[in-house]
Amino acid sequence: MTENVENLILEHLKALRNELRDFKVQATSDLSLIKLRLTSLESQMAAIHSDMALIHGRIDLVDTRLDRIERRLELREEV
Repeated sequence: MTENVENLILEHLKALRNELRDFKVQATSDLSLIKLRLTSLESQMAAIHSDMALIHGRIDLVDTRLDRIERRLELREEV
């Protein structure tokens, strides 16, 4: 009887170990996928920041040119 109980406990422990191993493999795979997606998001955010800097630079150039045009046409009072 004792041997049957020991075998039953051993079988349960083996099953738990296998489930834990499968869970660990799945969790590792999921974590790798999450890391890849996070890296992709970070790259996209960096590209957006770069694009925004370019846009602001162009707006500044247009603003400078507009100021110069307004001064030449005397549409703006000198300050």
